[in-house]
Amino acid sequence: MTSNAPVIWWIRRDLRLADNPALTAAVTSGAPVIPLYILDAQDNALGAAPKFRLGLGLEKLAETLSARGSRLIFRRGDAQEVLRQVIDETGAGSVVWSRLYDPEAIARDTAIKEDLKASGIAVKSHGGRLLFEPWTVETKAGGMFKVYTPFWKAVRDRQPADLLPEPGKLSAPVSWPVSDRVTDWQMGAAMRRGADIVRAHCNVGEQAALDRLDGFLEEAVARYKDRRDYPAEDATSNLSENLAWGEISPHRMWHLGQRAMAGSGKGAEHFLKEVVWREFAYHLMYHSPQILTENWRPEWDGFGWSSEITPDVEAWQRGQTGYDFVDAAMREMYVTGRMHNRSRMIVASFLTKHLMVHWKVGMDWFADCLVDWDPAANAMGWQWTAGSGPDAAPFFRIYNPEGQIDKFDADRRYIRRWIAEGQRTPPQSASSFFDAAPLSWGLSPDQMRARPLIDLKAGRERALEAYGQHRSAGQKAG
Repeated sequence: MTSNAPVIWWIRRDLRLADNPALTAAVTSGAPVIPLYILDAQDNALGAAPKFRLGLGLEKLAETLSARGSRLIFRRGDAQEVLRQVIDETGAGSVVWSRLYDPEAIARDTAIKEDLKASGIAVKSHGGRLLFEPWTVETKAGGMFKVYTPFWKAVRDRQPADLLPEPGKLSAPVSWPVSDRVTDWQMGAAMRRGADIVRAHCNVGEQAALDRLDGFLEEAVARYKDRRDYPAEDATSNLSENLAWGEISPHRMWHLGQRAMAGSGKGAEHFLKEVVWREFAYHLMYHSPQILTENWRPEWDGFGWSSEITPDVEAWQRGQTGYDFVDAAMREMYVTGRMHNRSRMIVASFLTKHLMVHWKVGMDWFADCLVDWDPAANAMGWQWTAGSGPDAAPFFRIYNPEGQIDKFDADRRYIRRWIAEGQRTPPQSASSFFDAAPLSWGLSPDQMRARPLIDLKAGRERALEAYGQHRSAGQKAG
């Protein structure tokens, strides 16, 4: 290796230049920087919408790097093999990346780090995806937190790392390695006819994320605490997709949110609590990775949830349950790739409680349909609503989707935005669902509105009876 051997910046879910510790380390080394993205088995297995959105983000990052005299190298295959190939082709002497925290990524990255170090390649992983590394936040007894409020109290007065500026010029290597064209990968192929519909609602790239955060803090954060549960209102940051793909850092949201507290008080503070709620999800995933695949509370094993994809489940997926709030939310997701948080709780409660379907069925559908899909947040959200997770809502908290309309959408603006049937001139948002939905579903806005799948009272009573029987069986076994 020469003293000017390039450094490889292995890009994963950190599609930004500013406030990126791994990129900053690469640039400050003084060596030529080779930005490299690898489509390996883990990313190739992403659901349709997240894979599509990742592709959009990579295209935007490639444009940004090109405008700064650099370029983004695209390769696909086993990450370890591809890294070795690029090292051999370029003479690179080091590799940097931003940490990921799901168990598959940890296993992969650990093996790669050991392999490259054994060959004399310098390897360094960096933070940046979280405010605080999961192993640095502990209870007084030295263990993990299992409840959000104590977790919030433990970190609210801690100061995360300062913001890092966008690095200056990225020095180019003497010669660039060969690159695939990301468009040839067709990362949106599984979206089919829905790709163009969803794309119109995506806010792609670092600059778009920065602009969105500034707009939120200037215009909406003061009313965030009071109005964030009203899905027809533009009262949230809408930064979930940018945060999911690392187009903005949680540090920027934290630091700018703290500055906003001087003028907006409780609104900005509550916004920071939601940033930390995401942090809590990663804390749980890191310390108890079974949250991704199993009931976090083992006492829920054996509960009478169904895992079958029945006609009722298909009706839920297609926004055809006959309940306006549920169907509006499911259609919102299919058109925009996102869903308001209040709506997520309502559709999850309806599936797991009124329909008695396993939370993993819903979690998997979200993992296929959300452009802001996040493994930790998705798993924790579903288990929280189902009652099987840490700090969970009790199972007997069963949201009534009709009562929720009266409380959070009394003028039915949200319902009209997404339910076309029955409207003489439905808005484009509602009509777009039928343009995005697979033809095999056979849906049309001219059809009659779907009949309710289940009587809400009967569904609630069935769920509570199953819960009572499960508790009694557990107490006898204990």
